[in-house]
Amino acid sequence: MHDPTFAGRRLALRATAWQAGATALLALAFIAFSVPQALGALLGGLAVAAGGWLSGRVSLGGGVAPAAGALARLLAGAMLKWVLVFGVLALGIGLGGLPPLGVLSGVLVALVVQVLALASR
Repeated sequence: MHDPTFAGRRLALRATAWQAGATALLALAFIAFSVPQALGALLGGLAVAAGGWLSGRVSLGGGVAPAAGALARLLAGAMLKWVLVFGVLALGIGLGGLPPLGVLSGVLVALVVQVLALASR
């Protein structure tokens, strides 16, 4: 029997792995500019990857449920993802003093890779 929850989790995990890999490559490229830029790119990309993983765990957890419960989990997962991402970004840029260009570049790369990974199913 095919379990759609397992397939969704596997797809979300694959997207997270692609995001982490692309973020690591971007951070390696940014080392040529400066170490803080590379750390910012790494922080931004990994924040999106961690948020996506958390969203997948919350959204796809709990098994089969009525539509209202499934929608509530989906919305809770998306909300937790963006709270995590914006919180990490605020801490990295505000308290950590990382360059915003590096951090936002990491976010952008991770989001583009997430779309590509989820579309290439």
